Amino acid sequence: MIYVNEAADPRLDDFRDLTTADRRPDRPGGRGLVIAEGTVVVRRLLASPYRPLAVLGVRRRIEELADDLAGLPVPAYVTSSEVMADVVGFHLNRGVLAVAERVPQPTVESVVADARVLAVLEGVGDHENLGSLFRNAAAFGVDGVLLGPGCADPLYRRSVRVSMGNVLRVPFAALPEWPRALLWLRERGFTVAALTPRPDAVDLRRLPNGTTGRVAVLLGSEGHGLSEQAIAAAQLAVRIPMAPGVDSLNVATAAAVAFYELTGTRAAASSGERDASAAAAN
Repeated sequence: MIYVNEAADPRLDDFRDLTTADRRPDRPGGRGLVIAEGTVVVRRLLASPYRPLAVLGVRRRIEELADDLAGLPVPAYVTSSEVMADVVGFHLNRGVLAVAERVPQPTVESVVADARVLAVLEGVGDHENLGSLFRNAAAFGVDGVLLGPGCADPLYRRSVRVSMGNVLRVPFAALPEWPRALLWLRERGFTVAALTPRPDAVDLRRLPNGTTGRVAVLLGSEGHGLSEQAIAAAQLAVRIPMAPGVDSLNVATAAAVAFYELTGTRAAASSGERDASAAAAN
């Protein structure tokens, strides 16, 4: 641990003024660093492929991370909450931050190769929604996330925080040639299911036979939903049944329902296949 008492200490520059530059590569002064907030998220960052550069926090939080930091060549700067607020530009309730370098992202082909359930996003530009989607994907065992046009950066600080660090665990890649990429997924054996509130869409709980194998669930923006081109490129449109007078859910909430249904159906189908095989063997 390295004790720092001055906010102007140049060793803390990677943490400085996060409310303005926020280290996004597309903002002035941005370096594209990955920033983790809070003990849980920092711990996941330290265990991820992203190479940590430094940790900054109050003593109690740094001590909580002692086992995770052991053996890592990472400076852990200890300071007061007041100095920390001066450095980052706001009061951080979570008491600890870490910064790391980005790593090359997986190719679309590698994300798709062994996947059974994928999330495919179009126009999800809100960082909090995106972070929530990644958290839900991790919770329900979705194998990867594919990003179509108009999606926010999953490694933006707010997305990392809201995802509880799961953007560092769930593989993701950007899709080229939209919506042609959806046809590419279909050619690789995926049923592309577009989630939409349209009344003529198929009930998510009553998917046709053959959709319990490889499934790519297509999710659109909070405001406009999926484009007509994306829905047309999908094999089927599916909806979540709702009470009268309610036509839609927050995109992250809708995704959680769909992920639960699709991964649960997959697990049930696999279990049924195992039971059938065991019965045949007996």
